[in-house]
Amino acid sequence: MRTGVLAFLLAVLATSTILADEAEMVSARESASLALPTLGGMQFWTDELFFHRWHIQRNVVFGKFRLLDGENRQYAFGSYGECHAALEQIKRERALPPMHGTVVLALHGLGRSRVSMASMAEYLEEQGGFTVLRVGYASTRESIDAHATSLAAVIRSLDGVERIHFVAHSMGNIVIRRAMAMLAGSEHERRLGRFVMIGPPNQGAALATMLSDNTLVQALVGEPCDELGRLWPWVERNLAIPSCPFGIIAGGLGNEKGFNPLLPGDDDAVVTVESTQLDGAADAVLLPVLHSFMPSERPVQERTLRFLRSGRFEPPSATEAAVPR
Repeated sequence: MRTGVLAFLLAVLATSTILADEAEMVSARESASLALPTLGGMQFWTDELFFHRWHIQRNVVFGKFRLLDGENRQYAFGSYGECHAALEQIKRERALPPMHGTVVLALHGLGRSRVSMASMAEYLEEQGGFTVLRVGYASTRESIDAHATSLAAVIRSLDGVERIHFVAHSMGNIVIRRAMAMLAGSEHERRLGRFVMIGPPNQGAALATMLSDNTLVQALVGEPCDELGRLWPWVERNLAIPSCPFGIIAGGLGNEKGFNPLLPGDDDAVVTVESTQLDGAADAVLLPVLHSFMPSERPVQERTLRFLRSGRFEPPSATEAAVPR
């Protein structure tokens, strides 16, 4: 019964995002290079390049690209080369300064969009002074490897940026770990700063395994459902243990039951606390929050900011603060 309800909710979500993306493709074809508003990409658009808040996205169905500004207005549509050329022209005409300093890349989870990280980005910008770039990817339409390849391209595109922090929710963490493996040993690995993992399925997802035989869920969620479930042993082999300091925020009730009675042990209703764990973490914290809402919860945002600033989720005790570092 519960899995049937979940499948229905996934169907509603998928239908709404498919209609939205189809409308955006029509708008893109008709508007050509006009600066017209879009929804910023839902389940069929993946970011491939960032320059400040300008970004080039790829449509994973049609293979076309578009250039959007920070307000998700479209300025070019066509090939990657055409969109890149349009961006270079805009840089010259507007005398846009080069990028520099530190940025935070924020990634959403499976079935979500850049919008789901908006509250987190706003908090980090207003309270922490960080520049946050919300990276979108067509989470249900391509494999984790494909998402990671696009993310690696985004990282390479950040010319002039000295340090790159990461904040990710759910499967976004796995995409980052795969991209880090792709960039291992490169000059870009040296730019990695701190990494906050929010509800990460670092040991796979039991719920994905449970739903692996549900054809509706498989059709809606796509290949990543299998990758986080029964294919996890093969996926895990190609994931990096981050070489940068990373911390884990798990959701749960601090007991043996958690939010979801279908999952073993404590959980956030989707990911078990045990599956969030990863050796080498600089810090970890358990909060009584539900998986889907974690990036928008203030306790999660506060601890994310603390970790990006200090590498810890909680302020040091008076004794620790007195110890020279």
